[in-house]
Amino acid sequence: MAFFVRRAGFFLATLWAAVTLNFLIPRLEPGDPAEALLARLSSRTEAVDPAQLAAVRKLLGTPDGNLLQQYWEYLGALAQGHFGVSYTYYPYSVTDVISEAMPWTLVLVGVTQVISFAVGTALGAWAAYRRNSRTDSLITLGSTFIGTLPFFWIGLLLIFVFAITLNWFPEGGGYGGGSKPGWTWLFFSDAFQHSVLPAVSLLVTGPIGWILGMRNNMVQNLGEDYARLARAKGLPRRRIALTYGARIAILPNVTGFAIALGSILGGTVLVESIFNYPGMGRLLLEAVSNKDFPLMQTLFLFTTVGVLLANFLADVAYGFLDPRVRRKEAA
Repeated sequence: MAFFVRRAGFFLATLWAAVTLNFLIPRLEPGDPAEALLARLSSRTEAVDPAQLAAVRKLLGTPDGNLLQQYWEYLGALAQGHFGVSYTYYPYSVTDVISEAMPWTLVLVGVTQVISFAVGTALGAWAAYRRNSRTDSLITLGSTFIGTLPFFWIGLLLIFVFAITLNWFPEGGGYGGGSKPGWTWLFFSDAFQHSVLPAVSLLVTGPIGWILGMRNNMVQNLGEDYARLARAKGLPRRRIALTYGARIAILPNVTGFAIALGSILGGTVLVESIFNYPGMGRLLLEAVSNKDFPLMQTLFLFTTVGVLLANFLADVAYGFLDPRVRRKEAA
């Protein structure tokens, strides 16, 4: 019980630090969101009228007062679940804007993360089981080579080949102009076609980390004394690989997978920008570009809380899966 209480305390302390940094970092950036909005709405090059700038600041509800006062107001708004109005999508609230983008990211990144983890872990375990063989060399060398390819290059190559040259899939976006978001087969089929290329670009490099991590951990575990003892007792090689190798080697991958799932809410800025996909990553890029403090802070907060919560749950799972962790901390 002390192990889990200690982990909960670390989680709460880290969460407070993350919330505080989430408040400070956007305010340390140069620039004024009101000026950015006026520049975006107007093509004039002359100086901005101070009265007009003050009116826009009041309209947006940009924070004023000293930093400590802003911090307490920020914590009070968080406690009430109020995240403010988006400067970029005024007059829509941050909650409305994020609720529109979140399903796209959850489906795209969530599905590809699960597939990447399953495929990568299985291939890594197979490579370790057939270590020093041609299969092992093909999997490890192939993964290492693919991992050197620039991610943006893969996305652009997919667009050029399958969207522009072959015209099999759309170049970008979440759905076409002929369909309307809703619970209809036309919309789902259209959204699926638009998600194929972004999903493939994520799946090309997604399993590589899981492959190499699982393979190296499993090879190391199969060289431990308990694995040698199992071989000396005459246990089948496959049972040793599964029970003594894969079962223990998968523990670090479980932690990494939990953290990867927690970071889904942040989206993937690069892939969503390349494919103009209407997810959280593209939303974050727009928020940073437009000095949209409320939207930026909320996206950072969702991502941070997701990662911290996933890390906490992974620690708890570790305590159940590997009792040695609890014994070490108790000692």
